[in-house]
Amino acid sequence: MRETTEIAVIGAGVIGLTIALELAEHGHEVTLLDPGQPGMGASYGNAGTIAGYATRPVGTPEVLRHLPALVFSRTSPLAIRHRALPGLTPWLLRFLRQSLPAPTARNARALAALLSDAGPLWDDLALRVQGAGILHRRGCLYLYESPEAFTAARPELEQRRAQGVELGLIGPDPLADLEPNLPRTLGGAAHFTGATFLDDPGRMMQRIAETVLAQARHIPARVDRLTRGPDGVVLHGPGLHLHARRVVIAAGAHSRALAAQAGDRVPLDTERGYHVEWDMPEPLLNRPACPTARGFYFCPMAGRLRVAGTVELGGLSLPPLPHRIAKLVEGARAFFPDLGAPDREWMGFRPSIPDSLPVIGPSRGGAEVIHAYGHGHLGVTLAPITARIVAALVDGHATGLDLRPYLPTRF
Repeated sequence: MRETTEIAVIGAGVIGLTIALELAEHGHEVTLLDPGQPGMGASYGNAGTIAGYATRPVGTPEVLRHLPALVFSRTSPLAIRHRALPGLTPWLLRFLRQSLPAPTARNARALAALLSDAGPLWDDLALRVQGAGILHRRGCLYLYESPEAFTAARPELEQRRAQGVELGLIGPDPLADLEPNLPRTLGGAAHFTGATFLDDPGRMMQRIAETVLAQARHIPARVDRLTRGPDGVVLHGPGLHLHARRVVIAAGAHSRALAAQAGDRVPLDTERGYHVEWDMPEPLLNRPACPTARGFYFCPMAGRLRVAGTVELGGLSLPPLPHRIAKLVEGARAFFPDLGAPDREWMGFRPSIPDSLPVIGPSRGGAEVIHAYGHGHLGVTLAPITARIVAALVDGHATGLDLRPYLPTRF
């Protein structure tokens, strides 16, 4: 099948979908390429938080100090699959360098710049796709399980506040007023008052996909090969031969090989995220809450409670680990002992870059290829701003941001 299009967007996760929507609304002919159902990968299985407060990169001096324990622990919030370690070594060396104090501070500033308008941009997107009823502005909580942990977190939280993050520090009594079902033994919480969340990420993805597909087409095909030509790019795959004037690589954790074919060596690897869900009429909490020492989120969703999170570095091919699921269940029962067996469990792939910054911008080989992936835990949060940046690049307009921290040429 030989076809042509003005712009091909490879990948139909939340990043690819929002880019396709933005470009179509700017009057471009857009073709979306993904072998799966749009929006049903990692974009479906996430915590649902629009985390404008998440200005802290994964790699920090604190992580660096505890890395040996993390490497050898099977149950820590940040774990490494030993079978994947040889292939992960180059990524890990970069991660170690990015966890030093100066790179951590630089990466935090770059994240804060991208995140500054995350909430308003999502408000706008939800209205455009008739999904405003899925989006809730009730804030988000970081939970500290002892007064000592609460006190120790204050300097880092003040750094976020200095970066423009809206937050309040609340003790056990105000926390109990906000979330009466939580244990009264907690030491306190940070309340990110401006945060919003999706009570059904899958349904929001469906709304976005429906809006996109009313203006663009979807070819359910896998792209295996990308070749540049004198007047654009040809995309090849099983049953696919598509000529595009421009291509946007937004294939998430599957983007590295295509980036290399475009001429860009990007240190992309895979974080494997897990979630478990319990069906219930009311989901025990009024807003997302993260027990910070355990590395997961309680996510109140329509008709269920989702517990999602932790970081497992392990590539794309290894099977899920049952003990990672068991650890999430154990952590949830530490707060809600009456939870029974989960009704479902899930694992998905997050695209991860050592500096915790996404890759957004034109290829070093030419602007007919644009990169948009590597958002890690923040794919949903950063989808609207990524779409606006890509559309500005395509249209030749100013982006309003210094893109140097995110360009594929930074590596």
